[in-house]
Amino acid sequence: MHIISYMSVCFVMVLFYASVLPFTQCTTLEEVNLFNSHRNTNNKLHKKSSDIALHGFLLWGSMGLLMPLGILTIRGSNKAEPGSRKSRILFYFHVAFQMLSVLLATVGAAMSLKKFENSFDNNHQRLGLALYGAILLQAFIGFFRPHRGKKVRSYWYLVHWILGTIVSLVGIINVYTGLRAYHKRTLKSTMFWSIVFTVEVSFIGLIYLFQDKMEYMKKQGVIEGGSDESTMSSSYQDVIPQRQNQKEMLPVACGKINALGNLFD
Repeated sequence: MHIISYMSVCFVMVLFYASVLPFTQCTTLEEVNLFNSHRNTNNKLHKKSSDIALHGFLLWGSMGLLMPLGILTIRGSNKAEPGSRKSRILFYFHVAFQMLSVLLATVGAAMSLKKFENSFDNNHQRLGLALYGAILLQAFIGFFRPHRGKKVRSYWYLVHWILGTIVSLVGIINVYTGLRAYHKRTLKSTMFWSIVFTVEVSFIGLIYLFQDKMEYMKKQGVIEGGSDESTMSSSYQDVIPQRQNQKEMLPVACGKINALGNLFD
C-alpha cells in the first residue's frame, strides 16, 4: 500500500515537472532574447550616434573652419603687393585650405549617403546636398582661374567671390541646423558646441572686418605723419624769412657827428 502511494506521488511529480518545465524554458529563452535585442539596439544607437558626431565634425571643419580661413588668406593675398613672397604664400595657403575643405566635405557626404537615412525631408539634408554641389562647382571654377590682365578675369573673380561667400555663409548656417538635428535625434545637449562654434565664427568675422580697416588705419597713419612733417617744414620755412627780416632791420652803427666840425665846414 505504501509502495503504491509512493509511486503515485512520484508519478504526479513527474507529470508536474513535465508540464511546467517547457514553459519555464520558454520564459527564460524569451527573456534572454529580449535582453540581447535591447543590447543590440543600444549598440546600434551608440554606433549611429558616433557616426553622426563624426559627420558633424567633418562638416564643421570643412565649412565652419577651413573655408572661412581660405577666404581670409585670399583677402590677405589680394591686399599684399602683387607678385611678392607674402602674396604667393597666402595664395598657396588659400588653395590648401580649400582643397582640404572639399576633401572633408566629400568624406562627410559619403558617410551621410552610406550610413544615414537620406529622405531629404528636413532642411539640414537639403542644404547639405545643395552645399556639396556648390563646393564642387566652386573648386571646378577655381582651377580655371584666368591670368591677370585678361578681360574675363573680372567676371571670373565676381562669380568666384559670390559663390564662395554664399557657400561659406550657408555652410555656417547648416552647421547650426546639424547641431539641432543631432539634439533631436539623440536627445543630447548641444549647447556647449553651439557656444564654441559661435565664438569661432565671431572671431573669424572680427578678423574679416579688421582686414578691411587695416589698410585704412595704415593710410591714416601715413597721412598724419605726412601732415606733421609738412607742418614742421612749413613752420621751419616761415622761421627763416623772419630771421632774414630781423637781420635786415637791425640798426646800423654810425659815427657821431661833431657839432663843432659843422661850424668850421
